[in-house]
Amino acid sequence: QVQLVESGGGLVQAGGSLRVSCAASGRTFSSYIMGWFRQAPGKEREFVGVITRSGGMTYYADSVKGRFTISRDNAKNTASLQMNSLKPEDTAVYYCAASSRPWLLSWTALPNEYQYWGQGTQVTVSS
Repeated sequence: QVQLVESGGGLVQAGGSLRVSCAASGRTFSSYIMGWFRQAPGKEREFVGVITRSGGMTYYADSVKGRFTISRDNAKNTASLQMNSLKPEDTAVYYCAASSRPWLLSWTALPNEYQYWGQGTQVTVSS
């Protein structure tokens, strides 16, 4: 089991940058696929991106591709979401999530495949 704690959200003007971090407990962090999701008011939770267990590959939603970057440090049990060129439509609560599903070879964008979730952190982008 793993516990996830996020930090780093906040308020930023359009075009600005923010970095959200996710700290994980436990000794097997490298066995988890780490995903990032977001949820805006009145909308469903949305896939943002994911990083594979080793950190060797990342995948992003089209809406953030080229602007957001996911990384992880398995030695420090952390994952990060770097957000650049932020837009007002990026405003949402951002969540990191961890999956240890053995049938997942590399990544998934399906929220139901993630067993563990952080508490979420608010990101607000003003126009």
